[in-house]
Amino acid sequence: MKGERNMTTWFWYAVGAAVLYGAHQIFTKLAADKISDGLGGFVVEATAALTILLYLAWLRFGGTWNQTSSGPGVFWSVLTGICVGVGTIFFFVLFQKGGPLSAVPMILAGGAAIMAIAGILFFKEPATVLRLLGIAMALGGLFLLRSPTGN
Repeated sequence: MKGERNMTTWFWYAVGAAVLYGAHQIFTKLAADKISDGLGGFVVEATAALTILLYLAWLRFGGTWNQTSSGPGVFWSVLTGICVGVGTIFFFVLFQKGGPLSAVPMILAGGAAIMAIAGILFFKEPATVLRLLGIAMALGGLFLLRSPTGN
């Protein structure tokens, strides 16, 4: 019962993140041939930073401020920001070079496979048969992007 209740606390956030990250790639595809990769990436990330700043202001002035930090937390967040920034530029270039929007799920599945492997190796998450099969399928999908029929 505890596991079910725990899932319900995060499940709708997962759905929201999936919808917004899916829309993110659609909008990036729409923008890619109308703005350069570096400038487009900057606009995306600056807008994201402004959105988060507004969220922080809402927390602060709404009386629910609960934000904390530590040196390691800031360090890992900076590395995350670098990954997001470079990844955004890569998506702009991918679309500018004619990459199809339909390739994005396989690309993200490759990232999901990396996360799952890291979860197993570094965070001691269980390596179940289904999880390992999912990793293999995600990596296989990423490999299939290279096939001539996948364009």
